[in-house]
Amino acid sequence: MEADLGWSRADLNGALSAGLLVAGLFALPVGRLIDRHGAHLLMTLGSLAGGVLCLAWSQVDSIPLFYLIWVGIGMVQAATLYEPAFAVITANLGSRYRQGITVLTLLGGLASTVFIPLTQFLIESIGWREALVVLAACNAFLCTGIHLVVLRGTRAQAPTGRQPAAVSHGRDTPLRLALRNPAFWGVAAMVVTNALAFSALTFHIVPLLGERNISMATIIGVVAVIGPAQVAGRLVLLAFGPRIRAVHIGAVSVVCLPAAILLLLLAPSTPASLVLYALIYGAGNGIMTIARGTIVPEVLGPAGYATVNGALALPSLIAKAGAPLGAAALWSVTGSYDGVLWALLVVAVLGAAIYMAGTRPFSRRAS
Repeated sequence: MEADLGWSRADLNGALSAGLLVAGLFALPVGRLIDRHGAHLLMTLGSLAGGVLCLAWSQVDSIPLFYLIWVGIGMVQAATLYEPAFAVITANLGSRYRQGITVLTLLGGLASTVFIPLTQFLIESIGWREALVVLAACNAFLCTGIHLVVLRGTRAQAPTGRQPAAVSHGRDTPLRLALRNPAFWGVAAMVVTNALAFSALTFHIVPLLGERNISMATIIGVVAVIGPAQVAGRLVLLAFGPRIRAVHIGAVSVVCLPAAILLLLLAPSTPASLVLYALIYGAGNGIMTIARGTIVPEVLGPAGYATVNGALALPSLIAKAGAPLGAAALWSVTGSYDGVLWALLVVAVLGAAIYMAGTRPFSRRAS
């Protein structure tokens, strides 16, 4: 698009950030809607809208229209990605919700493995506009059809279940109860710091390693390890099943993040150390996704799951949207990515400490 339309890279990435920001802002109202009415109609219409928006993107020729399309894509993301899917699984699979979320994230971890090379093949074969038409068809027919048929008759919330640990007072909603629970803020610290660090490193890992004179072939090899490492981490959890509690899964993931950053910061930039970084970083992020989906009913109760999960998704998506710009600004001030890594390390350690403190009573009980 940059070469064909003559737009700047900042313009193109600004639309992506706008979409992520809108997805965060809509996460909470989407969660409330799912808790009240279920996800059948919402996810069906969301997938259909995703197809229409990809089709509109394929015809775009102005920056304002491009940004408007990405605002719509942000709304679609809030209605169709992990958060609403987790809500459907938690409400309808009963005690098997953890296995369902694990399998879903295991398959979801393969999305980039399939669609990045597929999209690249389509761009090289038929052009970026035509590639978007194919992707629009995937959303409009495949995803819409699955949601229309499979989600029909699904429940909005689980019929029974343990209530949040806080004591209910009259008109207190599940979200209000959660906000008074230290565990909510511990989980919030976990998901926000992970989103911030993962987004910053994803967008900056190529120039970061290039600054250290690492060859592009090695950089691509390191990045290619992250996806399979995510899947491997989820496979391990699938093998252990319900024997590992979600609160402990979260503890492992919040330790992996600062460990990976510290390795990237202090270890010699050899291929072996960079691959080790990618393994720890990818596995930690992979199990983080499972922790994010399963820890809410475990420590806060299943009532109002979609609303509470939406409240957690809102700040994490905002952090994800702003992290690349913040990292770029910090790099411009310090003149080196070492300053960015030290800042991310401080954030990751702080997030891990808040998580451990907030979930400590549940961790002891689970043990």
